[in-house]
Amino acid sequence: MKKICFFLILLGGVTHGHAQVQKFITSRGTRLVTPAGKTYQMKGTNLGNWLVPEGYMFKFKNASSPRLIQGMLNELVGQEKADDFWKKYLDNYITREDIHYLATLGMNSLRIPFHYKLFTNEAYLGGSGAKRGFALMDKLVAWCREEKLYLLLDMHCAPGGQTGDNIDDSWGTPFLFEETASQQQTIAIWKMIATHYKDEPYILGYDLLNEPIATYFDSSRYNKHLEPLYKKITQAIRSVDANHLIFYGGAQWNSNFRVFGKPFDSKAVYSFHKYWTPATTAVIQDYLDFGKKYQVPLHCGETGENTDEWVEQFRKVLDSNNVGWHYWPYKKMDNTRGIVSFTVPQYFEQVIGFADTARNNFELVRKSRPKNEQEISQALDGFLLNCRFKNCYPNKRYISALDFGKH
Repeated sequence: MKKICFFLILLGGVTHGHAQVQKFITSRGTRLVTPAGKTYQMKGTNLGNWLVPEGYMFKFKNASSPRLIQGMLNELVGQEKADDFWKKYLDNYITREDIHYLATLGMNSLRIPFHYKLFTNEAYLGGSGAKRGFALMDKLVAWCREEKLYLLLDMHCAPGGQTGDNIDDSWGTPFLFEETASQQQTIAIWKMIATHYKDEPYILGYDLLNEPIATYFDSSRYNKHLEPLYKKITQAIRSVDANHLIFYGGAQWNSNFRVFGKPFDSKAVYSFHKYWTPATTAVIQDYLDFGKKYQVPLHCGETGENTDEWVEQFRKVLDSNNVGWHYWPYKKMDNTRGIVSFTVPQYFEQVIGFADTARNNFELVRKSRPKNEQEISQALDGFLLNCRFKNCYPNKRYISALDFGKH
């Protein structure tokens, strides 16, 4: 009788553990599968420009990264008003209504770029502190859970900089790969995030580093450090979270898989980005070969920024090869190369003019600042108003090209 009871307890524990694992999207060979065991292909968009503002989304040419945009805005209106703008921006740019709308289109997942500073005490977008970062992300997770949308967390900006260009908000070089302290901080932040979300089934996984090592840099110097760092981050995540997928982006803007050896995690997904190439299978064949060789799922984390015809053609290429995708981006001001757009607010050309003017010293800052402060305030308030979902308009041909099935 004791042996029978022990067996039943053991069986119950195994069953419970299996049930726990099955709450999450997982991998099976080259495919992802749902908790019910059905094939799952990621189809969605990127919530770009929200937690990581990008200059071109604001029509700026020179103020291209978050810190450059923040610095410009501080010079334009002062830090107190700039901080107030960013706090309202975070509340307005992506809202519950945006997430509901995206779900109604038929997509099944979202990729959310974030800045590491949101999880530190460094000042960023009008505030600081890890609690603030989790408050923003928890709100988004709750919205996605309500809509049954899976969420992929993408560290777009890592300590030290993993890309060496505006998109990682760095100092212009991928210092991350040669700075021990930056690597340790990156690992610690991912471990903290994984600890927080280890039991959340609507977190799809962790996209460790966006577009590492730009093509401007010596690949022989930096590429060799990428996979070893991925292994360290993975080890830290797995020490607290055995449930979620982990996404590994190739070197040189997520394009080079030659830096990878044999997969070292059982829930690995390998991610590439593709822009401005022919919309053919040939341009992703190397990735398909990699996935087949190692029996791992593939993910196109970013693509788009092209004509509606190209968007549709490449989407069909990805679908026919069962490659999950997240087109870039969801929302853009006065631009149809995204799911929705919104209009440029009145007087905003003055903000653009100031952002694009050389301001290498304080005299130039003073001379360049627009004289009518009220019009600048109207421009910034207008941006906050226009970007809200109720004031956005859909780009119907772009949405049709993505063919989510519910448009």
